Amino acid sequence: MVRMWPISIGDRTAIGIEVELPRTHLAIVTTDAGYIMCGALDVGLLSEKLRARGIVAARAVGVRTVDELLAAPLESVTPAAEERGVRVGMLGKEAIGRMF
Repeated sequence: MVRMWPISIGDRTAIGIEVELPRTHLAIVTTDAGYIMCGALDVGLLSEKLRARGIVAARAVGVRTVDELLAAPLESVTPAAEERGVRVGMLGKEAIGRMF
């Protein structure tokens, strides 16, 4: 099953997405400029092989829902996310606020 819904962050709106797959769940929060995601996100690939694309993204591990993702500290971030002030250890909700 796939669920999508709007999430208010300050005066802006992000989109929350949860995907239930066999033996795993994906949790994502996205804006027009970037996104945060559960541990399934390969930040190394985005940061190294796809660096020229300037993808603004970050990952939190050990989360299964969008609510958990927003409350969790980030484990890794892409260089493009760092340029927007997104840092490892920052909570997901704060990172999304910097991705608008």
